[in-house]
Amino acid sequence: MSGAEVAGVIAAVAFLIIALAVAIIAIRLSGVTKEIKQTVAEVNQTLATINGEVKPLTNEIEALLTKSNTLLNDVNGKVAAIDPVFTAIGELGESVSDLNTSTRNLASKVSSGAQNATKVTVAAKVGQKAMSLLKKKEPTKD
Repeated sequence: MSGAEVAGVIAAVAFLIIALAVAIIAIRLSGVTKEIKQTVAEVNQTLATINGEVKPLTNEIEALLTKSNTLLNDVNGKVAAIDPVFTAIGELGESVSDLNTSTRNLASKVSSGAQNATKVTVAAKVGQKAMSLLKKKEPTKD
């Protein structure tokens, strides 16, 4: 065998090895492709089942949302009707606060005026005495 024939045999063996490797890869790739097809078929079946079960659930959710909107509108209407009550309660609270402030002011004036009360009492007695004296001195009309 000459060098060219040896090179040809080596090239043929190398080509055979490459062809076998490609064939093995192609066989494995076809196996993977079959598994992918099965997986896709199962996913499609699962999605079909889920879609079938989601449809009634979607209808129930829509009905629930409709009822929730109706309830919310009803609550908003009732809150609007009650709003003046809360306004009146707020104003009443302010009035009570003002009354408390006035009562405190009066109490402080009364307590400071208690010191002057004895002077007022004495002055009132003097005034009464003066009035009684004046009534005695008035001439009577006949």
